[in-house]
Amino acid sequence: MISIKQIISKIERSNIWYFKYFANIAEPKKSILIEGLPGIGNVGKIAVDFLIDEIEAKKILEITSSSFPHSVFVNEDNLVELPKVQLFYKKIGSITYLFLSGDIQPPDEVSCYEFSQLILDLAKKLKCTEVITLGGLGLESIEKTPKMYCTGNSTKIIKEYKIVKNITDKLYGVVGPIMGVSGLLVGLAESKKMDAVCILAETINHPLYLGIKGAREILKLLSKKFPFKVNIKKLDKEIKTLEANMIISSNLSNSGKSDETGKISYIG
Repeated sequence: MISIKQIISKIERSNIWYFKYFANIAEPKKSILIEGLPGIGNVGKIAVDFLIDEIEAKKILEITSSSFPHSVFVNEDNLVELPKVQLFYKKIGSITYLFLSGDIQPPDEVSCYEFSQLILDLAKKLKCTEVITLGGLGLESIEKTPKMYCTGNSTKIIKEYKIVKNITDKLYGVVGPIMGVSGLLVGLAESKKMDAVCILAETINHPLYLGIKGAREILKLLSKKFPFKVNIKKLDKEIKTLEANMIISSNLSNSGKSDETGKISYIG
């Protein structure tokens, strides 16, 4: 077993990161990191959290920081919790899958760079060879089956993910910058000699919209690429409930003033 605490102690970092350890991990022969932190539509977070639950991944680490937003969340027990990012793992066959999820992303450029470097250094110590980041592309409207976009730090890794009809690697001139951890992990991974890919799914550009449809398409892609056994029908039920609530909300909204929205607001 590898001590995560000992690994963290050997990684160069500032003193703004605080760690809570939950479990050690069997030394991986090879690992793959999949990131899904909050962003537009929470597409990546929904997909990763669903995967963690479905395959019963085990939590190994929690990270809090003075660089995270100065707020707390109220949990189901009506107690406050600091915002945190969590790392989970699940060994399937010879590969150890690492899952990065959480409540927030670092809000400023410096802390986002430092956090991304910290995660990549930790992943490298755990024999990570590939990084996958997930996010949403905010649009005014989407098709019944959201389209996915794929980019990465090499043409080789991009080709490996073009395995479904509704995914394209033609992003240039279509999307703007990929913001936050989802972008930086891919951009910085090359310096660690890791392949990295970012998968974005179309979602509605509205702060109250949950991108479950986009997350569903990403999960279908990941399940085809990796040996994840997930029950997509669970998400289908949530989509029906969400759409019913959206119809009610839309009717209420149309009875008042309407606001103009742009086509693309934020990616990540």
